[in-house]
Amino acid sequence: MAPSSPKPGFSQRHPFLFGFTLILAAVVLLTGAMAAFRHYVGGKTLFPPERRLALVRVDGLIADPEKINAFIATLKRDDTVKGVVVRIDSPGGVVAPSQEIRAAVADLAGLKPVVASLSAVAASGGYYVACGAPVIVANPGTLTGSIGVLYQTSDMQGLMEKLGIKHDMITSGKYKGAGSPFFPLTPEQRDQLQAMVLDIHRQFVDDVAASRRMPREKVEALAQGQAFTGRQAFENGLVDRLGGLDAAYALLKEQAGLTGEIPVLEGPPKERTGILRELLSEFAADITGRLLLQ
Repeated sequence: MAPSSPKPGFSQRHPFLFGFTLILAAVVLLTGAMAAFRHYVGGKTLFPPERRLALVRVDGLIADPEKINAFIATLKRDDTVKGVVVRIDSPGGVVAPSQEIRAAVADLAGLKPVVASLSAVAASGGYYVACGAPVIVANPGTLTGSIGVLYQTSDMQGLMEKLGIKHDMITSGKYKGAGSPFFPLTPEQRDQLQAMVLDIHRQFVDDVAASRRMPREKVEALAQGQAFTGRQAFENGLVDRLGGLDAAYALLKEQAGLTGEIPVLEGPPKERTGILRELLSEFAADITGRLLLQ
Protein backbone atom coordinates (compact mmCIF):
# COMPACT_ATOMS: atom_id res chain seq x y z
CA MET A 1 0.00 0.00 0.00
CA ALA A 2 1.48 3.30 -1.08
CA PRO A 3 2.18 5.76 1.74
CA SER A 4 -0.34 8.61 1.94
CA SER A 5 0.91 12.07 1.11
CA PRO A 6 0.95 14.56 4.02
CA LYS A 7 -2.05 16.86 4.38
CA PRO A 8 -1.48 20.40 3.13
CA GLY A 9 -1.06 22.93 5.94
CA PHE A 10 -3.42 25.80 6.76
CA SER A 11 -1.29 28.26 4.78
CA GLN A 12 -1.57 26.08 1.69
CA ARG A 13 -5.28 25.39 2.05
CA HIS A 14 -6.20 29.02 2.81
CA PRO A 15 -3.41 31.21 1.43
CA PHE A 16 -5.52 34.40 1.35
CA LEU A 17 -6.75 34.01 4.93
CA PHE A 18 -3.25 33.10 6.13
CA GLY A 19 -1.76 36.19 4.47
CA PHE A 20 -4.45 38.44 5.89
CA THR A 21 -3.79 37.03 9.39
CA LEU A 22 -0.06 37.76 9.08
CA ILE A 23 -0.74 41.33 7.96
CA LEU A 24 -3.20 41.89 10.80
CA ALA A 25 -0.74 40.53 13.36
CA ALA A 26 2.00 42.79 12.02
CA VAL A 27 -0.28 45.85 12.26
CA VAL A 28 -1.26 44.98 15.85
CA LEU A 29 2.37 44.51 16.87
CA LEU A 30 3.44 47.75 15.19
CA THR A 31 0.59 49.71 16.80
CA GLY A 32 1.42 48.29 20.22
CA ALA A 33 5.10 49.09 19.80
CA MET A 34 4.33 52.69 18.82
CA ALA A 35 1.94 53.10 21.76
CA ALA A 36 4.57 51.75 24.16
CA PHE A 37 7.21 54.06 22.70
CA ARG A 38 4.92 57.09 23.08
CA HIS A 39 4.34 56.07 26.70
CA TYR A 40 8.03 55.92 27.45
CA VAL A 41 8.77 59.27 25.84
CA GLY A 42 6.10 61.00 27.87
CA GLY A 43 3.04 60.66 25.68
CA LYS A 44 4.41 62.75 22.81
CA THR A 45 3.79 61.85 19.20
CA LEU A 46 6.68 60.18 17.40
CA PHE A 47 7.13 62.85 14.78
CA PRO A 48 5.34 66.05 15.90
CA PRO A 49 5.11 68.95 13.45
CA GLU A 50 7.53 71.82 13.90
CA ARG A 51 4.70 74.28 14.62
CA ARG A 52 1.26 73.65 16.04
CA LEU A 53 -1.37 75.15 18.29
CA ALA A 54 -3.03 73.53 21.28
CA LEU A 55 -6.57 73.45 22.61
CA VAL A 56 -7.20 72.96 26.33
CA ARG A 57 -10.78 71.96 27.08
CA VAL A 58 -12.42 72.92 30.38
CA ASP A 59 -15.85 71.27 30.31
CA GLY A 60 -18.58 70.73 32.87
CA LEU A 61 -18.42 71.17 36.61
CA ILE A 62 -14.93 72.19 37.71
CA ALA A 63 -13.99 69.82 40.52
CA ASP A 64 -10.63 68.19 39.73
CA PRO A 65 -7.83 70.25 38.16
CA GLU A 66 -5.22 67.50 37.90
CA LYS A 67 -5.75 66.27 34.33
CA ILE A 68 -6.19 69.78 32.92
CA ASN A 69 -3.15 71.14 34.73
CA ALA A 70 -1.05 68.12 33.78
CA PHE A 71 -1.90 68.72 30.11
CA ILE A 72 -1.06 72.42 30.48
CA ALA A 73 2.29 71.42 32.00
CA THR A 74 3.11 69.31 28.92
CA LEU A 75 2.28 72.28 26.68
CA LYS A 76 4.71 74.46 28.60
CA ARG A 77 7.52 72.00 27.84
CA ASP A 78 6.54 71.37 24.22
CA ASP A 79 8.49 73.72 21.96
CA THR A 80 6.38 72.77 18.94
CA VAL A 81 3.30 74.38 20.56
CA LYS A 82 3.38 78.06 19.63
CA GLY A 83 0.08 79.16 21.17
CA VAL A 84 -2.85 77.82 23.19
CA VAL A 85 -6.63 78.30 23.15
CA VAL A 86 -8.38 77.52 26.44
CA ARG A 87 -11.92 76.52 25.43
CA ILE A 88 -14.33 76.81 28.36
CA ASP A 89 -17.83 75.38 28.55
CA SER A 90 -18.57 75.30 32.28
CA PRO A 91 -21.16 76.73 34.67
CA GLY A 92 -18.56 76.88 37.44
CA GLY A 93 -17.52 74.56 40.19
CA VAL A 94 -15.49 74.22 43.35
CA VAL A 95 -13.38 77.18 44.45
CA ALA A 96 -9.84 75.83 44.82
CA PRO A 97 -9.81 73.79 41.56
CA SER A 98 -11.00 76.88 39.66
CA GLN A 99 -8.18 78.89 41.23
CA GLU A 100 -5.62 76.21 40.41
CA ILE A 101 -6.57 76.02 36.73
CA ARG A 102 -6.62 79.81 36.47
CA ALA A 103 -3.11 79.95 37.95
CA ALA A 104 -1.87 77.29 35.51
CA VAL A 105 -3.35 79.19 32.56
CA ALA A 106 -1.76 82.45 33.75
CA ASP A 107 1.60 80.70 34.17
CA LEU A 108 1.35 79.29 30.63
CA ALA A 109 0.47 82.76 29.31
CA GLY A 110 3.79 83.99 30.67
CA LEU A 111 5.55 81.70 28.19
CA LYS A 112 3.29 81.50 25.12
CA PRO A 113 0.33 83.33 23.58
CA VAL A 114 -2.90 82.19 25.25
CA VAL A 115 -6.50 83.07 24.33
CA ALA A 116 -9.58 82.03 26.31
CA SER A 117 -12.58 81.08 24.16
CA LEU A 118 -15.96 81.01 25.92
CA SER A 119 -18.44 78.48 24.54
CA ALA A 120 -22.13 78.20 25.51
CA VAL A 121 -21.49 78.86 29.23
CA ALA A 122 -18.43 80.16 31.05
CA ALA A 123 -19.88 81.42 34.29
CA SER A 124 -18.52 81.90 37.80
CA GLY A 125 -15.69 79.34 38.15
CA GLY A 126 -15.63 79.02 34.36
CA TYR A 127 -15.09 82.77 34.05
CA TYR A 128 -12.53 82.61 36.87
CA VAL A 129 -10.47 80.18 34.75
CA ALA A 130 -10.79 82.44 31.69
CA CYS A 131 -9.24 85.31 33.62
CA GLY A 132 -5.93 83.46 33.56
CA ALA A 133 -5.67 84.31 29.85
CA PRO A 134 -4.59 87.79 28.70
CA VAL A 135 -7.36 87.82 26.07
CA ILE A 136 -10.93 86.51 26.37
CA VAL A 137 -13.17 85.88 23.34
CA ALA A 138 -16.89 85.16 23.81
CA ASN A 139 -19.84 84.54 21.53
CA PRO A 140 -22.47 87.29 21.72
CA GLY A 141 -24.87 84.75 23.24
CA THR A 142 -22.43 83.13 25.65
CA LEU A 143 -23.64 83.11 29.27
CA THR A 144 -20.79 84.35 31.42
CA GLY A 145 -20.01 86.47 34.45
CA SER A 146 -21.94 85.28 37.52
CA ILE A 147 -19.03 86.41 39.66
CA GLY A 148 -19.94 85.27 43.14
CA VAL A 149 -19.73 82.55 45.76
CA LEU A 150 -22.35 80.39 47.44
CA TYR A 151 -22.39 77.81 50.17
CA GLN A 152 -25.18 75.32 50.06
CA THR A 153 -26.34 72.41 52.15
CA SER A 154 -29.54 70.43 52.59
CA ASP A 155 -31.87 70.31 55.60
CA MET A 156 -33.00 66.72 56.12
CA GLN A 157 -34.11 67.15 59.72
CA GLY A 158 -37.84 67.08 58.91
CA LEU A 159 -37.44 63.97 56.76
CA MET A 160 -35.52 62.19 59.49
CA GLU A 161 -38.21 63.02 62.03
CA LYS A 162 -40.95 61.65 59.75
CA LEU A 163 -38.94 58.45 59.37
CA GLY A 164 -38.50 58.23 63.13
CA ILE A 165 -34.72 58.45 62.89
CA LYS A 166 -32.75 60.42 65.48
CA HIS A 167 -29.26 61.68 64.81
CA ASP A 168 -26.70 62.84 67.39
CA MET A 169 -23.39 64.57 66.74
CA ILE A 170 -20.56 65.18 69.20
CA THR A 171 -18.12 67.91 68.14
CA SER A 172 -14.95 69.49 69.50
CA GLY A 173 -16.18 73.06 69.02
CA LYS A 174 -19.24 75.13 68.25
CA TYR A 175 -18.27 75.54 64.58
CA LYS A 176 -17.44 71.89 63.95
CA GLY A 177 -20.27 70.21 62.07
CA ALA A 178 -21.65 73.46 60.67
CA GLY A 179 -23.69 72.68 57.59
CA SER A 180 -24.71 69.20 58.69
CA PRO A 181 -27.97 68.28 56.94
CA PHE A 182 -29.27 66.85 60.22
CA PHE A 183 -29.09 70.01 62.34
CA PRO A 184 -30.01 73.64 61.69
CA LEU A 185 -27.24 76.25 61.62
CA THR A 186 -26.70 78.17 64.84
CA PRO A 187 -26.36 81.98 64.54
CA GLU A 188 -22.62 81.68 65.23
CA GLN A 189 -22.19 79.01 62.55
CA ARG A 190 -24.13 81.05 60.02
CA ASP A 191 -21.95 84.11 60.72
CA GLN A 192 -18.79 82.04 60.35
CA LEU A 193 -19.89 80.55 57.03
CA GLN A 194 -20.96 83.98 55.79
CA ALA A 195 -17.50 85.37 56.62
CA MET A 196 -15.88 82.49 54.72
CA VAL A 197 -18.09 83.09 51.66
CA LEU A 198 -17.30 86.82 51.70
CA ASP A 199 -13.55 86.19 51.97
CA ILE A 200 -13.57 83.94 48.90
CA HIS A 201 -15.74 86.50 47.12
CA ARG A 202 -13.07 89.14 47.80
CA GLN A 203 -10.42 86.80 46.39
CA PHE A 204 -12.52 86.32 43.25
CA VAL A 205 -13.07 90.05 42.77
CA ASP A 206 -9.40 90.85 43.41
CA ASP A 207 -8.24 88.28 40.85
CA VAL A 208 -10.70 89.50 38.19
CA ALA A 209 -9.70 93.13 38.78
CA ALA A 210 -5.99 92.28 38.48
CA SER A 211 -6.42 90.05 35.42
CA ARG A 212 -8.71 92.44 33.57
CA ARG A 213 -6.82 95.56 34.73
CA MET A 214 -10.08 97.06 35.92
CA PRO A 215 -10.79 99.20 38.99
CA ARG A 216 -11.86 96.98 41.85
CA GLU A 217 -14.97 99.08 42.43
CA LYS A 218 -16.14 98.46 38.89
CA VAL A 219 -15.61 94.70 39.22
CA GLU A 220 -17.43 94.69 42.56
CA ALA A 221 -20.46 96.28 40.90
CA LEU A 222 -20.41 93.47 38.32
CA ALA A 223 -19.88 90.79 40.97
CA GLN A 224 -23.24 90.46 42.64
CA GLY A 225 -23.86 87.05 41.12
CA GLN A 226 -25.49 88.37 37.94
CA ALA A 227 -24.90 86.60 34.64
CA PHE A 228 -24.23 88.43 31.37
CA THR A 229 -24.48 87.61 27.71
CA GLY A 230 -21.22 87.72 25.83
CA ARG A 231 -22.22 91.05 24.34
CA GLN A 232 -23.04 92.52 27.75
CA ALA A 233 -19.77 91.19 29.13
CA PHE A 234 -17.91 92.84 26.26
CA GLU A 235 -19.64 96.16 26.95
CA ASN A 236 -18.68 95.87 30.63
CA GLY A 237 -15.05 95.03 29.94
CA LEU A 238 -15.22 91.41 31.09
CA VAL A 239 -14.26 90.06 27.64
CA ASP A 240 -12.08 91.54 24.91
CA ARG A 241 -13.65 90.40 21.65
CA LEU A 242 -16.82 88.81 20.34
CA GLY A 243 -16.58 85.67 18.26
CA GLY A 244 -16.41 81.91 18.32
CA LEU A 245 -13.62 79.37 18.37
CA ASP A 246 -12.48 80.30 14.85
CA ALA A 247 -12.06 83.92 15.93
CA ALA A 248 -9.99 82.77 18.90
CA TYR A 249 -7.73 80.70 16.64
CA ALA A 250 -7.33 83.58 14.20
CA LEU A 251 -6.32 85.92 17.02
CA LEU A 252 -3.93 83.35 18.45
CA LYS A 253 -2.24 82.76 15.08
CA GLU A 254 -1.86 86.51 14.71
CA GLN A 255 -0.18 86.75 18.11
CA ALA A 256 2.08 83.77 17.37
CA GLY A 257 3.01 85.05 13.91
CA LEU A 258 1.56 82.01 12.14
CA THR A 259 -0.31 81.76 8.85
CA GLY A 260 -2.09 79.04 6.92
CA GLU A 261 -3.35 75.73 8.23
CA ILE A 262 -1.75 74.85 11.55
CA PRO A 263 -2.33 71.46 13.24
CA VAL A 264 -3.96 71.53 16.68
CA LEU A 265 -3.13 69.34 19.66
CA GLU A 266 -6.23 68.84 21.87
CA GLY A 267 -6.48 67.70 25.46
CA PRO A 268 -6.79 66.49 28.07
CA PRO A 269 -8.23 63.17 26.86
CA LYS A 270 -11.90 62.80 27.67
CA GLU A 271 -13.06 60.10 30.04
CA ARG A 272 -16.57 58.68 30.07
CA THR A 273 -18.24 58.76 33.48
CA GLY A 274 -21.30 56.66 34.24
CA ILE A 275 -24.50 58.58 34.90
CA LEU A 276 -25.05 56.68 38.17
CA ARG A 277 -21.64 57.76 39.42
CA GLU A 278 -22.36 61.38 38.51
CA LEU A 279 -25.74 61.33 40.28
CA LEU A 280 -24.29 59.77 43.43
CA SER A 281 -21.48 62.31 43.46
CA GLU A 282 -23.93 65.20 43.13
CA PHE A 283 -26.16 63.76 45.86
CA ALA A 284 -23.24 63.30 48.25
CA ALA A 285 -22.09 66.87 47.65
CA ASP A 286 -25.59 68.25 48.21
CA ILE A 287 -26.16 66.56 51.57
CA THR A 288 -22.71 67.36 52.97
CA GLY A 289 -22.61 70.98 51.88
CA ARG A 290 -20.17 72.63 49.50
CA LEU A 291 -18.65 75.97 48.67
CA LEU A 292 -19.09 76.76 45.00
CA LEU A 293 -18.34 79.37 42.38
CA GLN A 294 -21.76 79.21 40.70
